[in-house]
Amino acid sequence: MLVKICGITRMDDARVAVECGASAVGFIFWPTGKRYIAPERAREIVRMLPPFVTPVGVFVNETAAHVNDVARLVGLGAVQLHGDEEPEMLDAVERPVVKAVGRVDADTAARWPGRVMLLVDADDRVNRGGTGVRADWVAAARVSASRRIVLAGGLTPDNVAEAVDAVRPFGIDVSSGVEDAPGIKNAGKIRALFEALRGRPRS
Repeated sequence: MLVKICGITRMDDARVAVECGASAVGFIFWPTGKRYIAPERAREIVRMLPPFVTPVGVFVNETAAHVNDVARLVGLGAVQLHGDEEPEMLDAVERPVVKAVGRVDADTAARWPGRVMLLVDADDRVNRGGTGVRADWVAAARVSASRRIVLAGGLTPDNVAEAVDAVRPFGIDVSSGVEDAPGIKNAGKIRALFEALRGRPRS
Protein backbone atom coordinates (compact mmCIF):
# COMPACT_ATOMS: atom_id res chain seq x y z
CA MET A 1 0.00 0.00 0.00
CA LEU A 2 1.17 3.52 -0.78
CA VAL A 3 2.15 5.44 2.36
CA LYS A 4 2.89 9.16 2.13
CA ILE A 5 4.37 11.10 5.03
CA CYS A 6 3.41 14.70 4.40
CA GLY A 7 4.49 18.06 5.77
CA ILE A 8 8.20 17.23 5.68
CA THR A 9 10.43 20.16 6.62
CA ARG A 10 13.57 18.42 7.89
CA MET A 11 16.09 16.11 6.27
CA ASP A 12 16.16 13.73 9.23
CA ASP A 13 12.38 13.29 9.15
CA ALA A 14 12.54 12.37 5.47
CA ARG A 15 15.26 9.83 6.20
CA VAL A 16 13.20 8.14 8.90
CA ALA A 17 10.15 8.00 6.62
CA VAL A 18 12.20 6.40 3.87
CA GLU A 19 13.84 3.91 6.23
CA CYS A 20 10.42 2.84 7.49
CA GLY A 21 9.13 2.22 3.98
CA ALA A 22 7.34 5.39 2.86
CA SER A 23 6.34 5.37 -0.80
CA ALA A 24 6.16 9.16 -0.95
CA VAL A 25 7.00 12.25 1.07
CA GLY A 26 5.07 15.50 0.85
CA PHE A 27 6.19 19.11 0.91
CA ILE A 28 3.81 21.99 1.60
CA PHE A 29 4.30 24.90 -0.79
CA TRP A 30 1.33 26.87 0.54
CA PRO A 31 3.00 30.03 1.90
CA THR A 32 0.58 30.49 4.80
CA GLY A 33 0.59 26.82 5.80
CA LYS A 34 2.01 25.75 9.15
CA ARG A 35 4.31 23.27 7.42
CA TYR A 36 5.49 25.50 4.60
CA ILE A 37 8.91 24.77 3.20
CA ALA A 38 10.81 26.90 0.70
CA PRO A 39 11.23 25.15 -2.65
CA GLU A 40 15.00 25.52 -2.48
CA ARG A 41 15.10 23.70 0.87
CA ALA A 42 12.75 21.00 -0.39
CA ARG A 43 15.05 20.47 -3.36
CA GLU A 44 17.93 19.66 -0.99
CA ILE A 45 15.82 16.98 0.70
CA VAL A 46 14.57 15.56 -2.60
CA ARG A 47 18.13 15.11 -3.83
CA MET A 48 18.82 12.60 -1.05
CA LEU A 49 15.67 10.53 -1.67
CA PRO A 50 16.10 7.09 -3.25
CA PRO A 51 14.52 6.71 -6.70
CA PHE A 52 11.61 4.60 -5.45
CA VAL A 53 10.29 7.34 -3.14
CA THR A 54 8.11 9.94 -4.84
CA PRO A 55 8.41 13.59 -3.78
CA VAL A 56 4.98 15.26 -3.85
CA GLY A 57 4.39 19.00 -3.72
CA VAL A 58 1.20 20.32 -2.10
CA PHE A 59 -0.29 23.51 -3.57
CA VAL A 60 -3.37 25.56 -2.68
CA ASN A 61 -5.07 27.64 -5.37
CA GLU A 62 -1.94 28.33 -7.38
CA THR A 63 -1.69 28.78 -11.14
CA ALA A 64 -0.58 25.87 -13.27
CA ALA A 65 2.47 27.89 -14.31
CA HIS A 66 3.56 28.32 -10.69
CA VAL A 67 2.96 24.64 -9.92
CA ASN A 68 5.04 23.62 -12.92
CA ASP A 69 7.87 26.01 -12.05
CA VAL A 70 8.16 24.68 -8.50
CA ALA A 71 7.84 21.08 -9.68
CA ARG A 72 10.77 21.54 -12.05
CA LEU A 73 12.91 23.36 -9.48
CA VAL A 74 12.36 20.82 -6.71
CA GLY A 75 12.26 17.69 -8.85
CA LEU A 76 8.74 16.63 -7.87
CA GLY A 77 7.30 13.35 -9.05
CA ALA A 78 3.70 14.45 -8.52
CA VAL A 79 1.70 17.45 -7.38
CA GLN A 80 -1.18 17.58 -4.93
CA LEU A 81 -3.85 20.23 -5.45
CA HIS A 82 -5.39 20.99 -2.08
CA GLY A 83 -7.51 24.03 -2.84
CA ASP A 84 -10.53 24.89 -4.98
CA GLU A 85 -8.93 23.93 -8.27
CA GLU A 86 -11.10 22.86 -11.20
CA PRO A 87 -10.53 19.88 -13.52
CA GLU A 88 -9.81 22.27 -16.39
CA MET A 89 -6.42 22.94 -14.78
CA LEU A 90 -5.23 19.39 -15.41
CA ASP A 91 -4.22 19.88 -19.02
CA ALA A 92 -1.77 22.61 -18.04
CA VAL A 93 -0.08 20.72 -15.17
CA GLU A 94 3.01 18.78 -16.22
CA ARG A 95 3.18 16.24 -13.37
CA PRO A 96 0.75 13.51 -12.27
CA VAL A 97 -1.96 15.05 -10.08
CA VAL A 98 -3.41 14.11 -6.71
CA LYS A 99 -6.59 16.08 -5.95
CA ALA A 100 -7.62 16.55 -2.34
CA VAL A 101 -11.35 16.57 -1.63
CA GLY A 102 -13.20 17.04 1.63
CA ARG A 103 -16.81 16.13 0.96
CA VAL A 104 -16.46 13.14 -1.31
CA ASP A 105 -19.28 11.39 -3.13
CA ALA A 106 -19.90 9.82 -6.52
CA ASP A 107 -20.58 13.18 -8.18
CA THR A 108 -17.39 14.72 -6.83
CA ALA A 109 -15.36 11.72 -7.90
CA ALA A 110 -16.89 11.76 -11.36
CA ARG A 111 -15.70 15.34 -11.94
CA TRP A 112 -12.08 14.17 -11.86
CA PRO A 113 -10.81 11.74 -14.51
CA GLY A 114 -9.43 8.38 -13.52
CA ARG A 115 -5.84 9.45 -14.11
CA VAL A 116 -6.18 11.75 -11.10
CA MET A 117 -5.67 10.16 -7.70
CA LEU A 118 -8.28 11.45 -5.25
CA LEU A 119 -7.11 12.17 -1.72
CA VAL A 120 -9.95 12.15 0.79
CA ASP A 121 -9.28 14.50 3.69
CA ALA A 122 -11.31 16.21 6.39
CA ASP A 123 -13.32 19.10 4.97
CA ASP A 124 -11.44 22.21 6.12
CA ARG A 125 -11.45 25.27 3.85
CA VAL A 126 -9.24 27.27 6.23
CA ASN A 127 -6.31 25.05 7.19
CA ARG A 128 -6.46 22.78 4.13
CA GLY A 129 -5.42 19.62 5.94
CA GLY A 130 -2.95 18.63 8.61
CA THR A 131 -5.45 19.37 11.38
CA GLY A 132 -5.76 15.93 12.92
CA VAL A 133 -9.49 15.88 12.11
CA ARG A 134 -10.76 12.56 10.82
CA ALA A 135 -12.11 12.31 7.28
CA ASP A 136 -15.48 10.74 6.56
CA TRP A 137 -14.51 7.07 6.39
CA VAL A 138 -17.97 5.91 5.33
CA ALA A 139 -18.08 8.25 2.33
CA ALA A 140 -14.47 7.44 1.49
CA ALA A 141 -15.23 3.71 1.50
CA ARG A 142 -18.07 4.19 -0.98
CA VAL A 143 -15.76 5.93 -3.44
CA SER A 144 -12.90 3.51 -2.77
CA ALA A 145 -15.12 0.68 -3.99
CA SER A 146 -15.05 2.07 -7.52
CA ARG A 147 -11.73 3.92 -7.86
CA ARG A 148 -8.36 4.25 -6.20
CA ILE A 149 -8.16 6.80 -3.41
CA VAL A 150 -5.67 7.95 -0.81
CA LEU A 151 -7.09 8.38 2.68
CA ALA A 152 -5.92 11.28 4.85
CA GLY A 153 -7.34 13.16 7.82
CA GLY A 154 -6.56 12.33 11.44
CA LEU A 155 -4.66 9.12 10.83
CA THR A 156 -2.40 8.01 13.69
CA PRO A 157 -0.55 4.85 14.70
CA ASP A 158 -3.53 4.07 16.94
CA ASN A 159 -6.25 4.20 14.29
CA VAL A 160 -4.52 3.57 10.96
CA ALA A 161 -5.20 -0.17 10.89
CA GLU A 162 -8.88 0.41 11.62
CA ALA A 163 -9.02 3.09 8.92
CA VAL A 164 -7.46 0.89 6.28
CA ASP A 165 -9.77 -1.99 7.10
CA ALA A 166 -12.82 0.28 6.95
CA VAL A 167 -11.99 2.21 3.78
CA ARG A 168 -9.73 -0.12 1.78
CA PRO A 169 -7.80 2.77 0.22
CA PHE A 170 -5.04 2.47 -2.34
CA GLY A 171 -2.88 4.51 0.00
CA ILE A 172 -2.76 6.70 3.08
CA ASP A 173 -1.39 10.19 3.77
CA VAL A 174 -0.25 11.06 7.28
CA SER A 175 1.01 14.37 8.65
CA SER A 176 -0.10 15.57 12.09
CA GLY A 177 -0.54 12.01 13.37
CA VAL A 178 3.23 11.48 13.43
CA GLU A 179 4.28 14.92 14.68
CA ASP A 180 5.34 16.65 17.87
CA ALA A 181 4.48 20.03 16.31
CA PRO A 182 3.56 21.21 12.80
CA GLY A 183 6.42 20.22 10.52
CA ILE A 184 8.37 18.49 13.31
CA LYS A 185 7.96 14.74 12.92
CA ASN A 186 8.43 12.20 15.69
CA ALA A 187 10.57 9.26 14.58
CA GLY A 188 8.94 6.95 17.13
CA LYS A 189 5.47 7.78 15.85
CA ILE A 190 6.50 7.21 12.24
CA ARG A 191 7.90 3.81 13.15
CA ALA A 192 4.77 2.98 15.16
CA LEU A 193 2.59 3.86 12.16
CA PHE A 194 4.41 1.39 9.93
CA GLU A 195 4.39 -1.26 12.64
CA ALA A 196 0.62 -0.87 12.94
CA LEU A 197 0.24 -1.32 9.20
CA ARG A 198 2.47 -4.39 9.16
CA GLY A 199 0.52 -5.86 12.06
CA ARG A 200 -2.77 -5.83 10.14
CA PRO A 201 -4.14 -9.27 9.31
CA ARG A 202 -3.90 -10.11 5.63
CA SER A 203 -7.26 -9.98 3.85
